[in-house]
Amino acid sequence: MGNKIHPKSVRLGYIQDWESKWFSLREMPALIGEDFKIRKEVRERFRLAAVSWVGIERAGTYLRVNIHTARPGVVIGKKGVDIEALRAKIEGMTKRKTYINVMEVKEPDLDARLVAEAIAMQLERRIAHRRAIKRAMERTMQAGALGVKVECKGRLGGSEIARREWNREGRVPLHTFCADIDYGLVEAVTPMGLIGVKVWIFKKTYFAKSPGELHRQAVEEGRLLPEEPKPEPVAAEAAAPAVRVIRSEKPSEMPELPASALAQLSGEEPRDEKGED
Repeated sequence: MGNKIHPKSVRLGYIQDWESKWFSLREMPALIGEDFKIRKEVRERFRLAAVSWVGIERAGTYLRVNIHTARPGVVIGKKGVDIEALRAKIEGMTKRKTYINVMEVKEPDLDARLVAEAIAMQLERRIAHRRAIKRAMERTMQAGALGVKVECKGRLGGSEIARREWNREGRVPLHTFCADIDYGLVEAVTPMGLIGVKVWIFKKTYFAKSPGELHRQAVEEGRLLPEEPKPEPVAAEAAAPAVRVIRSEKPSEMPELPASALAQLSGEEPRDEKGED
């Protein structure tokens, strides 16, 4: 997979969901164009509102737009003026009855799109790219991510030749389809040209649980009964019988055993000293 395939495209229908939920073979080209215009309008209108992604749902003549943002107050505006203006704009664009829902992103530091936007805004203010990348990665790892990778490409630092620099912390298993990896791409507009910022965030792994976790989950769901506590193991010294070994310092004082007793100990049959009759 690597840099050739979008990390979300190969996970759609598996652990990721579609951002546009509608189906129409006849009107598909026109509706795809409408989705692009709606998302472009939302991002341009609320550039400083930290919009992560826009979900679009269609059902007949109705249209629902779900805006996921880290600053819902900026999107709604004072007394809902901004959101009403956006709704009127979308209705005039699509000729459909439109409903807009604003959803808050609880952890902005775990959203790849928002992290990339934060780095791009710092690059536009002429902050060193290495410093911006390091700060963003520290905040992401502190938020609970298992791994993060950041890549910047362009005329970094105002150099005449464009180059690519990237940094990674933790694990980012792009080839593991059950790994929940969020991906974001943002372009920073600088006096020297565009600088692309890509962010991969590894959050967690689905369907990979230890036997103890699977048993604990089954007990919580009521499919299994909890195990009875096992008795604690007894210490070896307490469990072992008390055996005393007495050794004689003078072997000559030990009594000699008869030949019959020695034969029994060695497993041989006793022999008659006088011979057979």
